Amino acid sequence: MRFLSLLLLALATSATAAETVLPLWPEGVPGKRVAPSKATTDRIGPKGSYAGHETFINEPSITVYPAANPNGAAVIVCPGGGYWFLSTKNEGMGVCEWLNSIGITGILLRYRTPTSDEELPHNYPVQDLQRSLGLVRAHAKEWNIDPKRVGVIGFSAGANLVGHASWDRTPRTYEQKAGVDDPRGPDFTIFVYGGGFLEKEDKAKFREGFSVPADAPPCFFVVAHNDNANPIEAARLYLEYKRQNIQSELHVYSKGGHGFGTRQTKFPVDGWTKVAGEWMGAEGFLKPAK
Repeated sequence: MRFLSLLLLALATSATAAETVLPLWPEGVPGKRVAPSKATTDRIGPKGSYAGHETFINEPSITVYPAANPNGAAVIVCPGGGYWFLSTKNEGMGVCEWLNSIGITGILLRYRTPTSDEELPHNYPVQDLQRSLGLVRAHAKEWNIDPKRVGVIGFSAGANLVGHASWDRTPRTYEQKAGVDDPRGPDFTIFVYGGGFLEKEDKAKFREGFSVPADAPPCFFVVAHNDNANPIEAARLYLEYKRQNIQSELHVYSKGGHGFGTRQTKFPVDGWTKVAGEWMGAEGFLKPAK
């Protein structure tokens, strides 16, 4: 009976810890999105959101998953879904569980969707990620986080999102709030099977207006070889990091396709989380700087 009571207490504590949810824009969500097109609503389907698949997110938020033995690092998790839904299980909660297992506070970002019909589909999600970075650093002491070790990880469209937040140097597109917003970008980036930074017709070139800045955060790139043009995107970005001598690491697995996230494929790509954890450790993000 005592064992059962302790078990229930542990489960209750765990559930409570995983339910720290903060709205990003309690004062009002900035901007006005266009109404989803029929093509978008048809693609989303009549169910809209269901287990592990969320959309029509109009009030974006972060959910904080604290590690049992925190090392001070935090990573904001950005699921993919083509900017029309979020894969919050495979590329969200599962990622936070992995981060917790290595002492990192996982922070799941539910950014605005769908934005696939916007002229710049990433624009409003980038606002959400930028506000998230500020919120995490504002709550750093409360959440046992080092404000200088706050990274981001993105999958597919989520990787495109973290790429813009890491590499774009354009002014913020929303009114910043003192004590909440932070002008800094992420301290490190994990870019998982993302794209959207190369010319459509010539994959040897970055799209017009894009470049990797000299102050880009250290980046870990991971992708499967059999994932359309995404290996080219990752390799081209890595080469630009190398050209500028910015810390980075690239892993291209032979098989795994698109969307492997944290699910088990029975291919070597299943080991990417272990390698990513080793990279974060080698770069010093899993322990305080001396």
